[in-house]
Amino acid sequence: MVELFGRSFSRRELAEHSGMLSQFAGVRLTTLGDGVERGIRMLEFRTGTGLRFTVLVDRAMDIADLDYQGTSIGWHSPAGFKNAFLHEYEGEGGLAWLRSFSGLLVTCGLDHVLFMHEAAADSYVYGPRGTVKHSLHGRVGTIPARLTGYGETWDGDECTLWAEGIVQQSAVFGEDLHLIRRIEAKVGSNEIKLIDRVVNHGFYKTPHMYCYHINPAAPLLEEGARYVAPIEEVVWAAHAGADYRKQGVGYRTMPAPQRNFHEQVWQHQMKADAKGLVPVALVNDRLGLAFEVETRQDQFPCQFEWQNLQAGQYAIGLEPSTNHVLGHKYAEEHNELIWLEHGDERRYDTTFRIHAGKDATAALEKRIAGLAAQPTEEYPTPTGNHRPITGR
Repeated sequence: MVELFGRSFSRRELAEHSGMLSQFAGVRLTTLGDGVERGIRMLEFRTGTGLRFTVLVDRAMDIADLDYQGTSIGWHSPAGFKNAFLHEYEGEGGLAWLRSFSGLLVTCGLDHVLFMHEAAADSYVYGPRGTVKHSLHGRVGTIPARLTGYGETWDGDECTLWAEGIVQQSAVFGEDLHLIRRIEAKVGSNEIKLIDRVVNHGFYKTPHMYCYHINPAAPLLEEGARYVAPIEEVVWAAHAGADYRKQGVGYRTMPAPQRNFHEQVWQHQMKADAKGLVPVALVNDRLGLAFEVETRQDQFPCQFEWQNLQAGQYAIGLEPSTNHVLGHKYAEEHNELIWLEHGDERRYDTTFRIHAGKDATAALEKRIAGLAAQPTEEYPTPTGNHRPITGR
């Protein structure tokens, strides 16, 4: 049954109440038409509960907007949702990625994440290419997808909204990696499911790194909003040491927008539940609203927290990653880099959830605290204990 408007509907009953499901919920394809966004194909999902989100087909099928009953959750940076054809991957010493950085979900990869790195290209067996120069967070997030389908599917009296596409990151004498992405949301639910498969379509042995930059923002993010997670230990902080408290912002409780704020990044070691799932959330007590990201620890063993609390750019990042925050070189040196042969693939299953109302947010916090009691202090001392990642 579909739960909408305080009652249950069968498929037949919904049909009796409207000429089309799109009166209540649905997914539709549109094209943006102005400014740097001009020409981007966009899918708009509505589940009927007040949950609405948009998917940018021409930017790796990433999620741009997310709002719930009129409350915005997804981040809009001043860079806007720039058309991929305007992006300069090699620009500004590898930092031009920041000129296309916006949205709730920005996918990073497929063969590199984190800061710039120059890697040996021996596996591509091409003399003129001795190295591969990687810019910040890799190439995939600004590659248009081939949209293979979208729509609604009924299974008895349950209806699933969905979209699928393939993002190809490929080069002659280089990588040929395909991101096969499926996004689902059930009518009557407050959940979004993201199912990704990264496949080596080529015949060169190819490295693979992957990360989601998930960016909730105002009004969910505001003074007093809290980062809630089953933290066993705080592993690393970019600003640890003499400047750890310099900006007066700890890891747990968010301030109002700041002036001249330098980004802060942590890596946390999380405790998974019995099914191997890791829930991380941003909770706003004043609004009685929370946004949760649930990932699998065997797929994303590392979790980062990113704070960009600068006025005019105000956001926080919940970032599951295949690798430690120390980057590509560290992964190579510690044999933690994933290598894919032809036909090899990695799968990533992620759920985004909205929790509305004080009872729902309290239940979420209780569930998370039952896994691990996160540090109550705002500035816990980082342990430096980057646990080895095995099974690669």
